[in-house]
Amino acid sequence: MNDNKLIAEFMGGEHPLTEITHEAHHNYHTSWDWLMPVVEKIEIEGFDPHGIIDNALGSREIEDVHDTCVTLIKAHNYEEKEKSS
Repeated sequence: MNDNKLIAEFMGGEHPLTEITHEAHHNYHTSWDWLMPVVEKIEIEGFDPHGIIDNALGSREIEDVHDTCVTLIKAHNYEEKEKSS
């Protein structure tokens, strides 16, 4: 599973900008407009208790923030899987 697909699934499917760009799941790694709603969801749902995403945002590099989001989503998915086992 590629990282953008993982993010799209975390976000519940299609991104609102998909209708405009017609490029589903391809822009999380290149567009702040796509990535920031992911950051917001991670923060709102409490998936980053140590503030790792804030450190990534401090770098001002989209690659750092994208990679951190992917890491946190994978950790969240792993925890959910362990709970259901």
